[in-house]
Amino acid sequence: MQATSSKALPQVPPRAASAGAASSQPVAAPVRRRAFAPLEPIGARARVLLGLGFFVVFVLVWSLATLGGFVSPTFLASPPTMVKEGWLLFTEYGFIGDIGMTVWRVFGGFLLAAVFAVPLGIAMGTWKTVEAFFEPFVSFCRYLPASAFIPLLILWAGLGEMQKLLVIFIGSFFQIVLMVAVTVGGARRDLVEAAYTLGANSRGIVARVLIPGAAPGIAETLRLVLGWAWTYVIVAELIGSSSGIGHMITDSQALLNTGQIIFGIIVIGVIGLLSDFAFKAMNRRLFAWAAL
Repeated sequence: MQATSSKALPQVPPRAASAGAASSQPVAAPVRRRAFAPLEPIGARARVLLGLGFFVVFVLVWSLATLGGFVSPTFLASPPTMVKEGWLLFTEYGFIGDIGMTVWRVFGGFLLAAVFAVPLGIAMGTWKTVEAFFEPFVSFCRYLPASAFIPLLILWAGLGEMQKLLVIFIGSFFQIVLMVAVTVGGARRDLVEAAYTLGANSRGIVARVLIPGAAPGIAETLRLVLGWAWTYVIVAELIGSSSGIGHMITDSQALLNTGQIIFGIIVIGVIGLLSDFAFKAMNRRLFAWAAL
């Protein structure tokens, strides 16, 4: 008896079969970002707009309080008055020279402190005997306000530039030392042990492991302390100074010119913000590998 032939089954193309298999698998839903969620990142454009938005709101509230008559001009100048007084400072009173003197004092005193503080901080973070010897004194001095030394510094160094530089030096030095020591001392122990295993000696550990590993943190420490240096220089210029932004603010206070006082404060903030951005850009360029 002849066997019956089965019906030919339709041929399915390979691409269609693979597509059908893929469609049978569950598709993951796209992740939706939640607004105001903790640690949720935002885009660069949104960050810039939000940052500028605060300044716009601040100026609007300031204008409403002053131009609306809610605050006396004696106590708070309006934004147009502040801009007018700032223009007079540049065109008639040589304010650009005061800005140059203040910037020189800030960076001069800050660099002087960094040159001495960074090596000492590295030594304290590396060798515990050095840390035990210096840390009590450095911690004690860290809590002393730099402004408290101004009368002594005037006696020791007079009213010249050295006195201003020393105020900034004292205010910055001890902060840098301790922060650098903490950064270096927090090095990963596995990297140190691996370097010893590969035959490195103590000098090689410091030069090839500790300092390179702590370099981004040290740079960030210097960026933060530079912001503090601006507060110290203004305090130094408020007493016994004949130039600088702080000197201008003191003269304006005697004349009850709040427009010039506010303008001087804003100039300090703008210069500090620009220096902070420059420091950040330099750190990203020098230590791009730290963000990997």
